[in-house]
Amino acid sequence: MAPRRLPTTPPSPEESLIAMHEVDPSPVEETPPVQGTQDKDSYFPPRATSPSPTRFSFLGLSGHNVTWWLLRTQRYSSYALTAFLSMHVTNTSLIPLLTRSIPASDTYLLLTRPYYQSPLMEPLLVIAPLTLHVLSGITLRLYRRRQSALRYGAETRSDRRKVAWPKVSGISALGYLLTPLVLGHAAVNRLLPLWVDGGSSGVGLQFVAHGFAREPWTANVGYAVLVGVGSAHFVWGWAKWMGWTPDYGYSEEISRWGDEENERKKRRRWWEINGVVAFVAGLWMAGGLGVVGRGGEMGGWVGRAYDELYRKKPILGRGY
Repeated sequence: MAPRRLPTTPPSPEESLIAMHEVDPSPVEETPPVQGTQDKDSYFPPRATSPSPTRFSFLGLSGHNVTWWLLRTQRYSSYALTAFLSMHVTNTSLIPLLTRSIPASDTYLLLTRPYYQSPLMEPLLVIAPLTLHVLSGITLRLYRRRQSALRYGAETRSDRRKVAWPKVSGISALGYLLTPLVLGHAAVNRLLPLWVDGGSSGVGLQFVAHGFAREPWTANVGYAVLVGVGSAHFVWGWAKWMGWTPDYGYSEEISRWGDEENERKKRRRWWEINGVVAFVAGLWMAGGLGVVGRGGEMGGWVGRAYDELYRKKPILGRGY
């Protein structure tokens, strides 16, 4: 039989339409099951879905997950802490640096300190923001760890141990190191006078200078570490909120400038931020260590009262 010849001219649109109508549909023997109703012996296993983040609605603000709320808590609490720190550093470092006199600086300190140590302002400006800032950071880390465990299907305790913890950033590491330093500083200069004398109205820069004179090594090293870590945490934290850290702003320029230029800009930004850290820490220490730290020991009944107060410190107060 002679082979069938193919038509040399394409079919007209009418012929194509008729041919389409003449083709019978092919029956489907089995209808695929709806998602979520598959049998365990089905050929196609159910599609694994990652856990959706928990969302909350508060005061009509919906659509935000736990991470959003925790990050906003950290950010807005840092605003109040920055306001307090600005007033505190001005009173305890900048004014002594300008006056070069502890008694004259104590006058400004005693005049302005009641504004942020009042029964109303201290919880709102210091205690509550500090507590929220620390707890939100710890909770955010635990929540991200839990989300990673759910994402990888870790159900048992042994499975969860195999899931890596989220990476600790440099800012977070500085915050974890700064927390016990701040608590120790507050315990000596705020809680100790409140516990022994019922208040800190008689505690000023002369009290701090007396402690530097009686325990020079402990006071100088502790103060330097507190100022250094605190300056780095505050400056880098604000750089992160403002989008100035090396991780921000350069991803879109990689294709335009290349990796080498991008890395050069990151290094320059890193040096710029650390330069600000060094400036803030140096200015802070110039007044704190350079003036207050060299104020000397107090004599008379005032010095004896300070010794009695420092003697109440746990462990470190045994040398008085």
